[in-house]
Amino acid sequence: MRLFAALLLPFAAASAFAQPASAPLAYPPTERGDVVEEQFGERVADPYRWLENDVREDPRVRAWVTAQNEVTNRFLATLPGRAAFRARMTQMYDYERFGLPERAGSRYFYTRNDGLQNQSVLYVREGLEGTPRMLIDPNTWSADGATALAEWDPSEDGHHLLYSVQDGGTDWRTVRVLDVATGQPTSDEVRWVNFSNLDWEHDGSGFFSSRFPEPAQGAQFQSLNENHVIYFHRLGTPQSEDRLVYATPDRPRLSNNGEVSEDGRWLIVYSSEGTDARYEIALIDLTRPEAQPRRLITGMEHDWTYLGNSGDTFYWQTNNGAARQRIVATDIAQPELTIRELVPEDEATLRGASIVGDRLILTYLVDAKSEVRTFDLNGRRLGTIELPGIGTTAGFQGDQGSTETFYSFASYNLPGAIYRYDPASGESSVFAQPQLEFDPAQYEVRQVFYQSRDGTRIPMFLVHRRDLDRTRPQPTLLYGYGGFNAPELPRYQPKWMTWVDMGGVLAVANLRGGGEYGQAWHDAGRRANKQNVFDDFIAAGEYLIRERVTTNRQLAIEGRSNGGLLVGAVLNQRPDLFAAALPTVGVMDMLRFDRFTAGRYWVDDYGYPDREADFRILRAYSPYHNLRSGTRYPPMLVTTADTDDRVVPGHSFKYIAAVQAADLGPGPHLIRIETRAGHGSGKPTDKQIEEYSDMYAFIAHFTGLEVPAAGEMGGR
Repeated sequence: MRLFAALLLPFAAASAFAQPASAPLAYPPTERGDVVEEQFGERVADPYRWLENDVREDPRVRAWVTAQNEVTNRFLATLPGRAAFRARMTQMYDYERFGLPERAGSRYFYTRNDGLQNQSVLYVREGLEGTPRMLIDPNTWSADGATALAEWDPSEDGHHLLYSVQDGGTDWRTVRVLDVATGQPTSDEVRWVNFSNLDWEHDGSGFFSSRFPEPAQGAQFQSLNENHVIYFHRLGTPQSEDRLVYATPDRPRLSNNGEVSEDGRWLIVYSSEGTDARYEIALIDLTRPEAQPRRLITGMEHDWTYLGNSGDTFYWQTNNGAARQRIVATDIAQPELTIRELVPEDEATLRGASIVGDRLILTYLVDAKSEVRTFDLNGRRLGTIELPGIGTTAGFQGDQGSTETFYSFASYNLPGAIYRYDPASGESSVFAQPQLEFDPAQYEVRQVFYQSRDGTRIPMFLVHRRDLDRTRPQPTLLYGYGGFNAPELPRYQPKWMTWVDMGGVLAVANLRGGGEYGQAWHDAGRRANKQNVFDDFIAAGEYLIRERVTTNRQLAIEGRSNGGLLVGAVLNQRPDLFAAALPTVGVMDMLRFDRFTAGRYWVDDYGYPDREADFRILRAYSPYHNLRSGTRYPPMLVTTADTDDRVVPGHSFKYIAAVQAADLGPGPHLIRIETRAGHGSGKPTDKQIEEYSDMYAFIAHFTGLEVPAAGEMGGR
């Protein structure tokens, strides 16, 4: 399988929610360098370039991080709602949750978390109704809980389990193998795997994975990712004997991943250069060891996702000739690529497809909500899988030999339940249902639409308690992402539900740049059109104020990664609109993002800083380069982590140093730097609760949310 964002009051009124400390904070001094570079005739200063250095390698950066955390922690300790948020958020996390089961042979593999375990545990059942047996408990791997079970894949017969280990939040993986019968690891280990699909040879003799060359000592968290190579590892042999399967040394920036066809004959190789789903496809005949790769699809112009095959007939999901995707078949026996359409493009956006038995199961987005439709393998519509309401589905894995599949359904107020679907009968049954200590019916989820600056209609979800007083504005958290063709879909997040349960309103805007309405929606929010994303987010805030959902004294904003960039950009453009801000692991220096780790992939959305036309666009909105000294900015809490090798922490370090040095009002303008954590995946539950409690107590204070004392939470 392939794994791969009228009541507008003067901002000065925000002083009604002043910081707890009576005197302005004294930020740690930050050395200002003299780095100035000329780019396309413009002299660009980068006085905090030294903060790009790795905190593990540079003692000056390490001392700076320590000093910043000390100031931030002292301030956070004064927040009256901090303990209450931590207590309630702990309750919201404390529910039994399951991952999607995967069947291999007669065995079923799935993850389970009892609620507050730092990492989910992997279990196996002998048969669907078998007694669960624990296979892997990553909670025993490290004292701080920051070593996680990442990707995993059972062999076709279920005898072995391939799994990867993620330490401290890094994107690097160490891949190992478990004997399922004994529960004991084998001697197999493959290191320096990154951004990799994992897939077994059908006979279980070994597996395929992708990795980069071992980085230089001390450079593993910052060096550029290049020369991605597919290897085959035979069980029982050392990594040094792995067989190179596919490499592109003449094109070192390609990412290459392999997937074994469902009949076991072919390795399907996907090659791409950026974050866009634009692939070249090669086929390698696994029945002929001497076979050379055959290029099936060239040009890197379209998205192609393999669904299955019947002999030489391959089924694909693609945007070739369909901006919102369609289902097609190709005959690989033909010398030229010929496409036969099975399910044409729809007004809804096709986001996922699979073949289970003799059924095509297609997941569509209809105004950012999931709808699941079924078809036969000739493309004839059969029906729709009934869902519980507004929400998001995931799963439906399988192949033509499958008699069942599993899927999840979740919404803002509803943690993911797991369902078993029988394609023959069309019936769904519950496999695992979370037992909750709150009633989801007490919370309302509704969708509204508003107009952006250029008149584009933008959807937004609003979530709040049903007993909330809607006759007056309320403290509100506005969240957005808007990039990389990633839709922002309804999902349960304990941090969001804690905010809502405390009496706040949650607003999630479906900004352009995402994938809610297909390729055109994505294109409208990237590269030269990136300003549309910021306009959409600002318009969301203006809508919430105009409709009396909130006021600018009560409106906080949050975004992570590309959404952190979003928050930084709109703070520069409309600092008067917001009462507090949470830019998380953000891309803040748009002129140097492509110099580190995976940053080079992002040029598909952002453009190339070394090309003048793109430079002009990036320079105009880069958060680090466009601070407006002399303008009052709202309080902000920047968050990042020392092991983030996706968006390196230097982005946030440089940004907050520049913010603290500028004249941007009393703030506070702080940074919280987590240790032994990365971009987000693999972060232990206790670290999540601590971080999100700090973040939400911060915005609660500056938006005026009345937070009950921890001891008063009781039966809410």
